[in-house]
Amino acid sequence: MESWNIYAVINNINVPSSLNPIFWIERFAMMSHFIESIIAAFYAPSRQKKPVKYATYTFFVGTIGLLELFDRQDEY
Repeated sequence: MESWNIYAVINNINVPSSLNPIFWIERFAMMSHFIESIIAAFYAPSRQKKPVKYATYTFFVGTIGLLELFDRQDEY
């Protein structure tokens, strides 16, 4: 959706204003996933995980990746 919106802006194509809430929800979701991936990359080494690999995983799955990272069962 975002790439289509950027394409439309670059090429002066009018985007229906009714889609603006959807774009804002999408941007919020993307930023949330990005922040979660940064947190995962920071804490992954303390859990014997590779930071880049786990950050990428967390970016795509979201909060589930962080929950798995902080799961206490891995410590025993």
